Amino acid sequence: MQKLKLTAAEMVAFARTRIEEVETPDLIAQLNDPDVVIVDIRDIRERQKGHIPGSIHAPRGMVEFWVDPDSPYHKPVFAQDKRYVFHCASGWRSALTVATLQDMGFEAAHLREGFSTWAEHGGPVEVPER
Repeated sequence: MQKLKLTAAEMVAFARTRIEEVETPDLIAQLNDPDVVIVDIRDIRERQKGHIPGSIHAPRGMVEFWVDPDSPYHKPVFAQDKRYVFHCASGWRSALTVATLQDMGFEAAHLREGFSTWAEHGGPVEVPER
């Protein structure tokens, strides 16, 4: 068995020391702010169970490529002068994502608790029709 230098939990903890974390009630209050883009990095199957209305979906495996203007996969939504807040289910994947984006020079924040407590805090949830 390989010996890891860092565990996934340690990587997340380190990422959280150097990125901006947004609390759920604060993001709920910004839902109608046209200068805030909420980015859902969860797997499409997770998103289909419910998502934040107005959020955009950027699968975790493509985020760096979609953000990079020199990438053939670049998405114009990431070329706007806006505030980007990324989220996953519990805040682990989004912490790692935002730390990586920050290393690239792309400023963003992440939802500290992720989508897991969104509804409990009174956040609206949109469930797509099947």
